[in-house]
Amino acid sequence: MNVTVVWATPAVQDEVSVELPQGATVRDAVAGSGLLVGHGIDAASLGYAIYGRKVDAGELIRDGDRVELTRPLVADPRQARARRAREAATREGRRKTPPSKG
Repeated sequence: MNVTVVWATPAVQDEVSVELPQGATVRDAVAGSGLLVGHGIDAASLGYAIYGRKVDAGELIRDGDRVELTRPLVADPRQARARRAREAATREGRRKTPPSKG
């Protein structure tokens, strides 16, 4: 069976096709891709997904699957969105403040 293993960061987008026997796992696909060695990726810090659905390394894969290597989140998306909204409101508030007379 044939699967694709993907690694993406803001600077790198790499996709490798891997041929594996039936009964192979996500772990097998990742090892066969060579992406960990090629990009110096620490496997202990990774998560895995198949077509965006979080899976374990021991998950069985099927022909045609897209296995994605996922990085830990740097920030909670909800907190980051709230921070950006506060910053935007602050900037908007500065624009609406009438100039001081002086």
